[in-house]
Amino acid sequence: MLDQERAEGGNRAILVHMDIYDEAHRENLSEFKELVLSSGAEIMTITTTSRQKADPRYFIGSGKAKEIAELVKVHEADLVLFNHQLAASQERNLERLIECRVLDRTGLILDIFAQRARSFEGKLQVELAQLKHLSTRLVRGWTHLERQKGGIGLRGPGETQLETDRRLLNVRIKQINKRLEKVKKQREQGRQSRQKAEIATVSLVGYTNAGKSSLFNVLSEDEVYVQDQLFATLDPTLRRVDLARDVSVILADTVGFIRHLPHDLVNAFRSTLQETAEAQLLLHVIDSADENRDANIEEVDKVLAQIGADKIPCIHIMNKVDLTGVQPRMDYADDGSVKRIWLSVESGKGIELLRQTLIDLFREQMVEGVLSLPPADARLRAKLFEIGAIRNEQIDEDGRFLLQISISRRDLDQFESHEQFPLESMLS
Repeated sequence: MLDQERAEGGNRAILVHMDIYDEAHRENLSEFKELVLSSGAEIMTITTTSRQKADPRYFIGSGKAKEIAELVKVHEADLVLFNHQLAASQERNLERLIECRVLDRTGLILDIFAQRARSFEGKLQVELAQLKHLSTRLVRGWTHLERQKGGIGLRGPGETQLETDRRLLNVRIKQINKRLEKVKKQREQGRQSRQKAEIATVSLVGYTNAGKSSLFNVLSEDEVYVQDQLFATLDPTLRRVDLARDVSVILADTVGFIRHLPHDLVNAFRSTLQETAEAQLLLHVIDSADENRDANIEEVDKVLAQIGADKIPCIHIMNKVDLTGVQPRMDYADDGSVKRIWLSVESGKGIELLRQTLIDLFREQMVEGVLSLPPADARLRAKLFEIGAIRNEQIDEDGRFLLQISISRRDLDQFESHEQFPLESMLS
């Protein structure tokens, strides 16, 4: 995210990557290059270094920082991108030495999110994350922060420009939170109506660029934007999918995850990710051909735990088997449930295994049959209509209601308990 008072330059970038021996803070260089290309920047050169731990002043050593300053002049670069999260003081010190804009990994991801957001809610969430990130970096690159306001009409207790900027940021953050709260209530109403209609939600999750949106398109027969780039899909997309005549689900495509996803972004998108947290099933789409697939799975699991979705039943969708030579198949857990499905969205091989698994899974949760009721039980008939359990109705020659029933096990138990009526045993 670039400071407000700097003139915008071009996108000629120098990339800086440091190998840190601390595994918790180590980053992937190839993934960083994908991030940079996804942002639209032009990579002029990549410089790497290694240290036991980060330098408190420049993150990298002072000698390496001076070397980067020379590279900026040679390549006429507009910005320097670090594949790491920098402290505000480190960014400020680097910019003073290099005399060029410096952006860390978090700032780069925020910038990409800002480009990708299309919906009103998505734009608000990105702006909220950007403002929270900026609030810790107000001192960076500003030349007027120590000046007191003064003059006619402005005298009083005095307020530094920094305090003014921080106050304005806080005001804007409060405004965005209020708007997001309204959007959240609207989204909650949609969720409640789907729950009332007893339509299960299946949420697609996974590392960015694993093939979630492509799978979404195949299952929903839709045309959600798909591109071979990180964070191609940002705003959540929901579609009703009729898997079979008697089985329908809501399919949700959400934002892709990435290693060290900025905490502010996870918090900002928490309401969007609530679709995932309240889903009945997660399909964790995995690029089975990626050499870092195990680490990517671990990163996705971390974010799912953050949003409280780690207890939801999950099937691993091992995508891109066409690149590995693995034949489409299903792996089972010890309890007999489907644990993994190996398939290729690109070639379509194995898709029917997934589709049939979903049909079998959600059909098991429904109790179906025909119920015959005399006219005197019209109140029971009305109750069944009220909970959406009646698929079809006919009246026989004796005036009895012949009701085709399809009801979830949960609603069946509640109905029998409340009405004291043995509905399941009455079905034929």
